[in-house]
Amino acid sequence: MADPSTCTESQDAVDTAGVDRTATYRTIAWRVMPLLVICYIVSFIDRTNIGIAQQGLERDLGFGSAVYGLGVTLFFVGFIIFEVPSSALLARFGARRTLVRIMASWGVVTVGTSLVNSEFTFYLARFLLGAAEAGFFPGALYFLSRWFPSARRTRMTALFFAGVPVSGVLGSLMSGSIMKAFGGSGGLADWKWLFITEGIPPILLAGAVLLWLVDEPEQARWLTPVQRAAVRDDLRADQRSKGEGKERTAGAGHARLFLALRDPKVWVIGLCACGAYTIANAVSFWTPRIIAEAGVGDVLDLGLFSALPPLLGIVVMLLVGRHSDRTLERRWHAALSWTVAALALVALSVSGGDVVLVIVLLAVLAAAHYSGLTVFYSIPSIYLGERAAATGIALVTSMGSFAAAASPSLLGFIQQSTGSLALGLQISAGVVLVAVVLLLVGVKPGDLREHHPS
Repeated sequence: MADPSTCTESQDAVDTAGVDRTATYRTIAWRVMPLLVICYIVSFIDRTNIGIAQQGLERDLGFGSAVYGLGVTLFFVGFIIFEVPSSALLARFGARRTLVRIMASWGVVTVGTSLVNSEFTFYLARFLLGAAEAGFFPGALYFLSRWFPSARRTRMTALFFAGVPVSGVLGSLMSGSIMKAFGGSGGLADWKWLFITEGIPPILLAGAVLLWLVDEPEQARWLTPVQRAAVRDDLRADQRSKGEGKERTAGAGHARLFLALRDPKVWVIGLCACGAYTIANAVSFWTPRIIAEAGVGDVLDLGLFSALPPLLGIVVMLLVGRHSDRTLERRWHAALSWTVAALALVALSVSGGDVVLVIVLLAVLAAAHYSGLTVFYSIPSIYLGERAAATGIALVTSMGSFAAAASPSLLGFIQQSTGSLALGLQISAGVVLVAVVLLLVGVKPGDLREHHPS
């Protein structure tokens, strides 16, 4: 009996010649991207809404900054521990089922956070949320790889990644509004309503993913047979261009890991990621606290002011990313963005509590963060060869996640001990500047060889 896949390839080679591929991938993008971006936005809202809830937790349960910082850290501990095992299930169960399981799990944990009544249950809830969310980002990227060849996938990944600053805007506005509107209703504190209300959307979205998305083009009834064949052809050609036959890829997993581990620049880029994640934590988890310390006590105002910095961040991120692509320069775009972020952190530490100045500096910090992160994450895939790219990027991300796990506890401890975030922000700025030096010294211009398409 003939191999069906062989027959299909032969048939597709004839049938797909006249397919409008631009229209086909536009159809796919409109089908899958809006839902995926919404899911990513909701994931970051549920990850960072603890920043808005912090005041309520301190008021009702007596949680100081040290408790809050350790809770943020434990989220990343759970995230790091379960990231690889969760991602490993992708091949067995498929991206769609994996995403459904992750989203439903984090939604249940978020709702369950409303039951927190002690430091232990708070720590447990944050750890479980990290464990539940683990694997969502790589799962979404894996899903995109099943639909878009690499030449078309980068722009989809960039669109997906834009959910981070958007979540900063929407999350702050929504969280502040929920706490203001429902606080005290039914005898429940405002922060309890926050977790209940924002835990429901991912559960509903899990159902939407299950019903709306399919794992592969072959299952897409909303594409014509010839469109499905064209996508299969493109994906197969994409895979062939990245290898030289089965003999090259057989047993290559250990070889790829060894290539990544023995490359010193992978470790340099990983240490630079520590600086990137240090800025990320300041933007995502400490912005509400910094604004509150400037004298903003009303939760609705706190949410509104917390939403302003990401708005500027979105605009500047797009401009910097476009300029970096046009010039094919990465190192200085990331380094200058991080330098501005470090200066903003230092300025925040000595701002004197002026609300307007604090908001302006936080907006500069957010813009520098999103710009630097977007450009920085193009560097590993540009530098690393095909055989080391996957494991090398995973190693870089893991090293950055360790910094993400450590810095919240450090800032929380410093704030608890000194009564101010000033010293913690200055130390964070120092970490970022070290990352800048490492990037410029450790990664040479010749390491990043790119050419404009002809």
